[in-house]
Parts: sequence; C-alpha cells; structure tokens
Amino acid sequence: ELLKKLLNDEIKTRSKTNLVKSKKLLEMLEGAIKRYQNNLLTTAEVIQELINIAKEIKAADKEGERLGLTKDEVAFYNALEVNDSAVNILGDDQLKEIAREITDKVRANATIDWTIRESARARLMVIVKRTLTKWGYPPDKQAKAIETVLKQAELMAYSVVTG
Repeated sequence: ELLKKLLNDEIKTRSKTNLVKSKKLLEMLEGAIKRYQNNLLTTAEVIQELINIAKEIKAADKEGERLGLTKDEVAFYNALEVNDSAVNILGDDQLKEIAREITDKVRANATIDWTIRESARARLMVIVKRTLTKWGYPPDKQAKAIETVLKQAELMAYSVVTG
C-alpha cells in the first residue's frame, strides 16, 4: 500500500510535465493493482510489478539524457512518439528535431489565457500543424498528434506562465 502510494505520487508529479509518460505509468500501476485485487497476482508478484514500475519511472527520468533533450522536449517527443508509424517513417532524430521546434514555439506563444482564448489556442494548433507538415509527419496521423501535443502544450504553457 505504501509503495503504491509512493508510485502514485511520483506519477502525479510527472503528470504536470509529461502527459504521455505519466498516463502510461498510471495505466501500468492501475493494471497491476486491478490484477492483484482480482486475485490474478500474489502479493509477491504485485510487489515485483510495483518495483518494475519504479524502475520504469527511473528510466523515464534518464530518457532526456539518452536522447539529448530537455525535460520539456522529451514530453513533446513522447507526445509525437505515440504514433508508431511516425517513428518508423521519420526516425528518432527527426522526431527529436520536431520536439525541439515545437517546444520553442510553444514557449514563444504561451500566454496566460491561451488555454481559455480560442484564438490563441487555434493559433498554436496551426503552428503545431505547420511544424508537423514541414517535417513530413504522416498526414493521416497528424490529428491525433496535434491533439496530444496541444494537451502537452497546455501543461507546459501553464508552467511557463506560472513560473
């Protein structure tokens, strides 16, 4: 129970900076707990699952170093990487460049009320779409990527604006 709470708190902390990764980790945690509650896992097995989730959290922390990206850039990289065909078509290096560019553009366009004002939100959506198109992101996958990137941008803009 204590390990579950610690992991849950860690995941919640990450949800303020990396939407995609925190969602994946939360699904892993909830899945392990649900399997334990349904008696599909023994106590020892659920503890091992929770330890594996903790290792995954550590690995996520080191992902930025491995990729050569900042924490914000990693968050956008993860948002773009949700689409497997984009990874296959564009490759890691190009996705990293897209993530860097989107991070810079979101920072430059973050305003206090952009999540409320439709015009500011629409402008950011156009910026993201143009960036994805410029880099050759698969057009059939852009809508999902834009949606995920905008959700991540909201988190980042909030932290940029609030300091």
